[in-house]
Amino acid sequence: MNKHFSAILLLLFTTLITAQVDESSELYKTIKEKDSLLFNIGFNTCDITQFKKLVSDSFEFYHDQSGITNSKIQFIKSIENGLCKLDYKPKRVLDEKSLEIFPLKKNGVLYGAIETGEHSFYAIEKNKKEYLTSNAKFTHLWILEKGNWKFSKGLSYDHRDIDKPVDNELLFKDKKTTEKWLKEKSIPALGIGYIEDGKIKQISVFGELEDGKQAPKKTIWNVASLAKPITALVALKLIDCGKLNLDKPLYKYYIDPDIINNPKAKKLTTRIILSHQTGFTNNRDNNENGKLSFDFDPGTNYQYSGEGYDYLRKVLELKFNKTIQQLAYELIFKPLSMHNTNFVWDKQYESRFAKWHTEKGGKIYPHIKRNTANGADDLLTTIEDYTKFANYVINGAGISKKLYKEMVSEQVRINDVKHFGLGWWIDENINKEGDIALVHGGDDIGVHTIAFMVPKTKQGLIIFTNSDNGTAAFVEVLLKYLGENGQGILEVEMKR
Repeated sequence: MNKHFSAILLLLFTTLITAQVDESSELYKTIKEKDSLLFNIGFNTCDITQFKKLVSDSFEFYHDQSGITNSKIQFIKSIENGLCKLDYKPKRVLDEKSLEIFPLKKNGVLYGAIETGEHSFYAIEKNKKEYLTSNAKFTHLWILEKGNWKFSKGLSYDHRDIDKPVDNELLFKDKKTTEKWLKEKSIPALGIGYIEDGKIKQISVFGELEDGKQAPKKTIWNVASLAKPITALVALKLIDCGKLNLDKPLYKYYIDPDIINNPKAKKLTTRIILSHQTGFTNNRDNNENGKLSFDFDPGTNYQYSGEGYDYLRKVLELKFNKTIQQLAYELIFKPLSMHNTNFVWDKQYESRFAKWHTEKGGKIYPHIKRNTANGADDLLTTIEDYTKFANYVINGAGISKKLYKEMVSEQVRINDVKHFGLGWWIDENINKEGDIALVHGGDDIGVHTIAFMVPKTKQGLIIFTNSDNGTAAFVEVLLKYLGENGQGILEVEMKR
């Protein structure tokens, strides 16, 4: 039997034949004191003199990750050249509840002790922040050598490494920190646009389009229903310049073939459509026959409907003899320099499109390459472009104050803390001053996006993700950027 194996057997099995001493005993206090000198002073402050005093010349150390250390000199050098030269300060903390001391005697005379327990290791960074790096178990053999206690043999095992926590101050600003956080959330990519005092303060994209392919700043995202606020503002700007009427029936311009003979179709107006009071389902495919129909009289109730917004798109295109893309370009995209926003697919997007990912396994969904526009869905844009749009809305949306007031006022009640305006959900009383927030999301398979705006404080936040897990990012981003207003928005949204 070699000497290393003999040492291990000695440490592991002696505890089976000796009794643990009481915490009040002198031996317990003595070994605990030596442990403190070795670690609290020696290890935690890199005081090498403590190791020179307390470590036996016949020292051996067994570590389940770094292997065997055969001598006192080798052990001390590993501390001097390793732990003491890290870019952070290591700290060991003993779990005192786990500490057990067992006496070693020969012919009734004490000659040593075995110390066992659990300890944790921390890293203290230059900014004095500390974080847990690992937990482990240990067994130490202490021997009386010429009346002095010496650390003779050591086992450190069952290490459980703990990843460094995300630094909240760096989160959503530092690329490495944020992308580590995204991996923990199983979200491939994240786009953030932040507006403060009515000005764009941050445009950031983190993560990957797909595995191994970094997402560029001008990543193209499918933002799903965030198409609706664009369609809504196109209509509002046409109303503002007198080319469209908010309350005039639309049947003269267009009636869907499925409801051509239904008298309710003549009740549809731009106001009713923009406030989701059409009576249409969200998607006609939800109906058994796959046809568009009314669930209630238009203008009498709220029911979120993508069909309604695409209906309006068809009205606008027929009335003005232009596509929704052309209208949006003239009224919004060109004035705001939104050069990367489109209702239809463009082949140039292929290399920078944020692929849609599943919740489990992060597999990629097939993505839609729409060649015909939809006024309610599948808008393609960048975080920069959409943040420009949001900032435009915060600063008045380029429409009259009277119409802007209509846009944010209650068109239909959702619940006791939320109503729908024209194109936006309005969260009420998000702070003590009773301010409102404009909110709209975009959700589809592999896609979760959202926009928040607080007109009074001129704050805005746009969040894009390309995963079924995307909503897992919303709360932390919202609270990080919008603070108390974000908390108020969150409380309202929880009642949605």
